[in-house]
Amino acid sequence: MIEFEGVTLAYAARPVLRDVTFGVPEGELLLVVGPTGSGKSSLLRCLDAGLARDPDQSSARLAGRVLVDGADLHAADPVGPRPLVGLVPQDPAGALGAGTVESVIAAGVRARDADAHAGQRQVEETLDLLGIADLRSRPVADLSGGQQQRVAIAVALVAGPRVLVLDEPTSALDPVAAEDVLAILHRLVHDVGTTVVVAEHRLERVVHHADAVLLVESGRVRGPLDPAAAMADSPLRPPVVELGLRLGWHRLALSVREARRSARTLRSTLDLSAAAPAPHTGAATRAVAGSALPAATGAATTASSTPSARTTTAATPAPLVDARRLSVVRDTVIALRTVDLRVAPGEVVALMGRNGSGKSTLLATLDGSLSPTSGRVVATEPAALAPQDPGDLLADATVSKQLAAHDAAQGLASGTTHAVLDRLAPGLDGLRGHRTADLSEGQRMSVALSLVLARGTALLLLDEPTRGLDYAAKDRLTTILAERAAAGCAVVVATHDVELAAEVATRVVLLAEGEVIADGPARQVLADSPAFAPQVAKVMHPLPFLRVTDVLAAVEAHASR
Repeated sequence: MIEFEGVTLAYAARPVLRDVTFGVPEGELLLVVGPTGSGKSSLLRCLDAGLARDPDQSSARLAGRVLVDGADLHAADPVGPRPLVGLVPQDPAGALGAGTVESVIAAGVRARDADAHAGQRQVEETLDLLGIADLRSRPVADLSGGQQQRVAIAVALVAGPRVLVLDEPTSALDPVAAEDVLAILHRLVHDVGTTVVVAEHRLERVVHHADAVLLVESGRVRGPLDPAAAMADSPLRPPVVELGLRLGWHRLALSVREARRSARTLRSTLDLSAAAPAPHTGAATRAVAGSALPAATGAATTASSTPSARTTTAATPAPLVDARRLSVVRDTVIALRTVDLRVAPGEVVALMGRNGSGKSTLLATLDGSLSPTSGRVVATEPAALAPQDPGDLLADATVSKQLAAHDAAQGLASGTTHAVLDRLAPGLDGLRGHRTADLSEGQRMSVALSLVLARGTALLLLDEPTRGLDYAAKDRLTTILAERAAAGCAVVVATHDVELAAEVATRVVLLAEGEVIADGPARQVLADSPAFAPQVAKVMHPLPFLRVTDVLAAVEAHASR
């Protein structure tokens, strides 16, 4: 169905793909894996028959051939119509037009001679398939990032493509919505015969759905490979794979179900009293020099060591931000309903919940950029907010100019912001002369995060900060946040990334329909939630582990008894 023959792609004479050759049969799900900025998005872009310009509006140069169903997508004079390829970009908001959800989806319907109802059936079926029928009359601009992501998938699907290409399709989705979307892709592959190509950093969500994997690094491609073989050889791998490799499992598990089978003996060996880990301190628990022993970093444990993080005692420091009975009404939609939230120095609070549950609204209210309809927010320190879309912070400039301008605007010493970016994304050092618009979404997110982190504020507010970031970049971000918390900073992170929450959060607040439905220590809230539990918690249940390092430490302690 898909064939790449010696494909090389360059933007402004800068090669991003080199001599790529591979094939994908019809009706398979191909997963594209690689570090941030490795060329994954460029590979997907080659399947766009309209590929002609890069973000800088200079010509993209493509050598070689990209065939879909035997037709050359980029032939100047194609023989017959080009095969239909549906594309879902990394930034759904930028790709969607203005209008309501229903009108935007309807605009993507293909004209069909025998269609007396002008495609209304396709629109209705697509709304139902993506579970967004209740959003049909909402303006696209008013939707949350995750809701926009689902609409973008619907726009690509409604035309009935033979090949569906998705770039980070679950990055803005909550765990339940992500599983729903992946189930839809699974159904399209197995029941309809659609060929699906997916680039995704959250491998824990998708790798067990894949028929084959492409590994991309520095513009070079290996594969397609068997998913288990690819994960064993890839520097990027989900927690269940990492657990299997560290424990020496003969057969690597790609799903929680497979891993639970492999861990049966281990779960029975580690009894609850011996295996109970130390109180969760977020990223402070680290593997030291390759060992499984926890590292003492001094990170605060205010929320983890008490039955409720909302209980005030004499030992609890005064909160840096104190929100009382916050309510926010937007148009006729109640975004927040009588929310109470206090965050003390040293806490890392993960805000979690379904798409549209009010997480971004709460952050904007804590930041002061959005006024509550009722209630109040008292902050004793200024806040720095990293919004969900990095474009909200980035100017049309080179990376170097952006960083230098930020230092000047914030009164920081020259090079301060660059030093933060170098820690967060060391591979970007060679791209400082490139415009931010030319970077991958993950690289743009890294630049935006460096602007916020460089300010050194005592209150950090981050909205989906791991979109587009690979596992190594997330680990670097986790380390930085742990250091800030240990120094007395308060961090509030709105995230759908349960693995990030397991690594960094001391406390988790769950929202639903604008209300707080849970607020407590991260280990307790995450482990008790079937939707928001990380992979290790599901594999090791009922043992109280969230991370691979928890399990390894327990195994080492058991072996030394």
